[in-house]
Amino acid sequence: MTSPQMRDRYLRDSINTASPAKLLIMLYDRLIVDLAQGEEALRAGDRERANDRLTHAQDIVLELRTSLDVEAWSGAPGLASLYGWLLTELIGANIGRDVDRVAACRALIEPIRDAWNEAATAAVAG
Repeated sequence: MTSPQMRDRYLRDSINTASPAKLLIMLYDRLIVDLAQGEEALRAGDRERANDRLTHAQDIVLELRTSLDVEAWSGAPGLASLYGWLLTELIGANIGRDVDRVAACRALIEPIRDAWNEAATAAVAG
């Protein structure tokens, strides 16, 4: 088995065996990576890579929004609205090649990811 095949298998196994909380954190982590890489590509003038990363980020936000159970807790409708706003901002940033809008989205997402990570850690420890 080649190194790329081993890496792909490891990633598949990690996803297939992850808890729902871990999967959520993995999505947020990947979203932040996509936003950072999209910012970097926009700054470098690499329109194709920026579009690829920002489109992938939009896909993640859509997945987060569609998998959110708005009946599960009182904060869910607000989070759903935030996801809608993020999607609009990312589309606009991609179309307008607006680095600042991408940076603002990343700055908003990072503390949310950190909060989910803390909640997951507390749930395991508690």
